[in-house]
Amino acid sequence: MIALEKARQSLEQLGLSHAAAVLESRLEAAAQKQLPYPDFLVDLLGLEAAARRERYLRTRTQLAHLPFHRTLEQFDFGFQPSVDERQIRELATLSFVADAANVIFLGPPGVGKTHLSVALGIKAIEAGYGVYFVRAHELLEDLRRAQAEHRLDRRMRVYLAPKVLIIDEFGVWPYDRAAATALFALISARYERGSIILTSNKGFAEWGEVLGDSVIATAILDRVLHHSHVINIRGESYRLREKKRAGLFGGTLTRKGGCRGSKHSK
Repeated sequence: MIALEKARQSLEQLGLSHAAAVLESRLEAAAQKQLPYPDFLVDLLGLEAAARRERYLRTRTQLAHLPFHRTLEQFDFGFQPSVDERQIRELATLSFVADAANVIFLGPPGVGKTHLSVALGIKAIEAGYGVYFVRAHELLEDLRRAQAEHRLDRRMRVYLAPKVLIIDEFGVWPYDRAAATALFALISARYERGSIILTSNKGFAEWGEVLGDSVIATAILDRVLHHSHVINIRGESYRLREKKRAGLFGGTLTRKGGCRGSKHSK
């Protein structure tokens, strides 16, 4: 037992805390299976590596400020036939991140835009990329306030640092020209340097009205769409589907039409 305790202390001193915690149980398992010493070592270090990766992913996910944890495997492609599953699976390879390209999800509320954005964000975190999630109105209010307080450059670094910036719910609220100008500064600074995943319930033709300035909107779209993938989702709201199943609505809730968009690539 003295040797076991010394081994545990040595593992802790080396920063192998999980290996130290499971050392005794893994020794017992190795003895029962009569594992050779190299196999026991592989087993012990493998558990340590797995525990470290889990801690890393948990920390990076928390830093990303994701609103929930949802994966592509949890997305019901059968419920949203307008979504090309092959295209989403291709985006999940993260080649768009390597190319500093953007992904834009257009469609009415509740059709899964945020779910897909978060799922791609989780894939990026798992691949080692920095990710940050922010609601559009919170982002623009933050930038507008920072601009008024003459600290825009310092605040901008928060949104320039991550390789993938997720901007959710663009277009839900109208913005003034100061907010539009701040957004243009951010988009310009990230252009061809980092990827943006953006969700919106507004078609591109409506962005000028949302931003209160058609010239700035055109300049923003020029940069956002230059290297981009646009996914237009048309269909029924997941949230309303559940209420419909509960008998709170009658008839069909399927939306027709939706936001118009096209697919752009480099």
